[in-house]
Amino acid sequence: MIIARSPLRISLGGGGTDLPSYYREHGGFLIAAAIDKYVYVTAMRPFTPGIYLKYSELERVDTVSQVRHPIVREALDLLDFNTPQIEITTLADIPAGTGLGSSGSFTTALLRALCAHKRRLVHPQELAEMACYVEIEKLGEPIGKQDQYIAAYGGVTCFDFNPDDSVSAVPLDIDTETLHSLEDNLLLFFTGFSRSASSILADQKARTRKNDSDMLNNLHYVKELGLRSRQALEAGDPVLFGELMHEHWEHKKKRSGGMSNPKIDEWYALARGNGAIGGKLVGAGGGGFLMFYTEDREKLKEAMAAVGLEEVRFRFDFEGTTTSVT
Repeated sequence: MIIARSPLRISLGGGGTDLPSYYREHGGFLIAAAIDKYVYVTAMRPFTPGIYLKYSELERVDTVSQVRHPIVREALDLLDFNTPQIEITTLADIPAGTGLGSSGSFTTALLRALCAHKRRLVHPQELAEMACYVEIEKLGEPIGKQDQYIAAYGGVTCFDFNPDDSVSAVPLDIDTETLHSLEDNLLLFFTGFSRSASSILADQKARTRKNDSDMLNNLHYVKELGLRSRQALEAGDPVLFGELMHEHWEHKKKRSGGMSNPKIDEWYALARGNGAIGGKLVGAGGGGFLMFYTEDREKLKEAMAAVGLEEVRFRFDFEGTTTSVT
């Protein structure tokens, strides 16, 4: 049995500029960090021919074209499983729809498992490119590229998304003390709201393609905030990074009326009054996880617990998508 493991992620600055509708005209930049919460995909050869899938549903079909799960179907097709005899099972530490990039993590884990099943080596860059091809080109999802790339590479990584569709990945150049400050002082709280990113991102994609000046100016500013966040962290100033997170959230909310809601705004204000220097909803918005940077962890945790928000503790993952054989 092959077990592929792919990390989920948090965005640290510049999110939204990784959509093709933006970077193909203006170039994108963001910082993302892989975390030790994972999506798992197992692949094995069953005793009888066919495709056996176990996820939130069960499937047993004879051909790739009969597979209902769109990502699995396109991945199998991409890797030429013409005479399939494979069983695929998926598990995740965190539910989908919570803003941590689970779809991109799933796709990279699936492709890595399928490549290992075929005894094919794959570099993180190629893995991310294949995952983006499946989700963005084949399935037409209105999403960006950061989830697939940070899942493949891992670490705390800076990505440049170039107009020619190429992507460059460089580790964030920070010292150990700053890295530990980020791990210790970034806190994640689940809002209880799950959502699909597609509707929010589809609106951003449509408005960007129409050269909507408000949307473009917003994304230009967010990209600049991402670059400033990189400078702050590489200069060893995580407090300034926290302040930039707050500035980022204020601009991110302006992109869509569905980005936040009164309850999320209430929790955010409570956090800011209890030690949070800055924060934001992770992912496209509308629900999922609130992330804050604080230097008073206990005060913030107590305030959030008092209103029923559960903390999910994490560390950074520096391996990216991996496989093992049992």
